[in-house]
Amino acid sequence: MGKIGLQLKATLENVTHLRPVGDDFRWYLKDRAPLKGGRGSATMVQKCKLCSRDNSIDILSNSIKPYDAEDSEKFKTIVEFECRGLEPVDFQPQAGFAAEGTETGTAFSDINLLEKDWTDYDEKAQESVGIYEVTHKFVKC
Repeated sequence: MGKIGLQLKATLENVTHLRPVGDDFRWYLKDRAPLKGGRGSATMVQKCKLCSRDNSIDILSNSIKPYDAEDSEKFKTIVEFECRGLEPVDFQPQAGFAAEGTETGTAFSDINLLEKDWTDYDEKAQESVGIYEVTHKFVKC
């Protein structure tokens, strides 16, 4: 199947550099497994019950990019996956994201995007901050 990119789109209010945190960040993906061949090591491996073949998705860690203020309201690829026999069809953003205040650099950690919206307050800038209308799509790279 090759490389599949996860693109994110959101409206950012007074925050920038939205990104997953840590090497153990969990990408909550739903996948579809066609009946084709593939092999090698990967981040996620499933054995097909019908053909006993190993199918896999590998997170390409060097492809992880932040979603910045200038990306607001546009789709941007934030991570790529090497897919062998599996294809991601849905993504559920949850906890584990971080961002910074646009003007102040105030750190906001453990951002949970499960509700597709997040709000807080930047004490240094004395203004509200938020991430709204989070959507995604997958593209072939």
